[in-house]
Amino acid sequence: MDLIQLLIAALYGLVEGISEWLPISSTGHMMLLREFVALDVSEDFWNMFLVVIQLGAILAVCILFFRQLNPFSGKKTSQERSNTWKLWGKIILACIPASVIGIPLDDWMEEHLGGPFVVAAALIAYGIIFIIIETIREKSARTIAQTQQGRHFAQTSGVEKSAAEIVDENASVTEIDDLGWGRALGIGIFQVLSLVPGTSRSGSTIIGGLLLGCSRPVAAEFTFYLAIPVMVGASGLRLVKYFLKGNAIVMSELQLLLVGCAVAFVVSLLAIRFLMSFVRKHSFKPFGWYRIILGIAVLGWFGRTLLNLG
Repeated sequence: MDLIQLLIAALYGLVEGISEWLPISSTGHMMLLREFVALDVSEDFWNMFLVVIQLGAILAVCILFFRQLNPFSGKKTSQERSNTWKLWGKIILACIPASVIGIPLDDWMEEHLGGPFVVAAALIAYGIIFIIIETIREKSARTIAQTQQGRHFAQTSGVEKSAAEIVDENASVTEIDDLGWGRALGIGIFQVLSLVPGTSRSGSTIIGGLLLGCSRPVAAEFTFYLAIPVMVGASGLRLVKYFLKGNAIVMSELQLLLVGCAVAFVVSLLAIRFLMSFVRKHSFKPFGWYRIILGIAVLGWFGRTLLNLG
């Protein structure tokens, strides 16, 4: 197997592991990366590879949140086990809207909405939405702080708190067990937006969670949980389509897939921990600005290519 190709597969796993969990769109990054460094594989294998390496990323969620998601743990009380079963019910409920719409429209959306300009537009639009939402929440934090502490903004027992912490403490849902069925379904409806390439699955569900009254940690955590059935299902569907076209995976291709998955797994462990730590004290504004910059880069690069072809 060509060592260079394995290194390229590892690079894609690295980008997948970071961009899948941060609300910055893995599709946009993969699209731009392929313009500079491409795997020497067929188009069918590439389309399958791009989705299936997500299995490495999703394995990281299963490991990091194993205790929270395991309803059979002997260390849990009966009430905790009941809450875990309810959590799985909410996860499944939230996945229904995207499944009902996404499965029958998968091929159509890939053909008509998979272009770079749609991806760039989604990157920029949702970047702006993140900034607007967080700006509104920051104003709310100031109002809360002024109401609670007069002129002393964000002072509690001598410890200064960020605007993000103040708003999250006063959110309607501050613990994952308090997330109701209605809000779970609402987040699932927002997940439908992620069917448009460039939107970012984590981005759309986090925005949904914030708008529906969840704290940032709860919105991020539930987003990770939703990824399990969504990404496993998407990977399985893409594999089925790949083989139904008469394709077969040869050893060299299997090695590329395994390397991509392995790197995505390791990097995802770090990315998830980073995001959960980051959102406890910071807003999503930096990700919004990053999305806008990336969207402009995608527009510039592919617009330049289009002009050169013309």
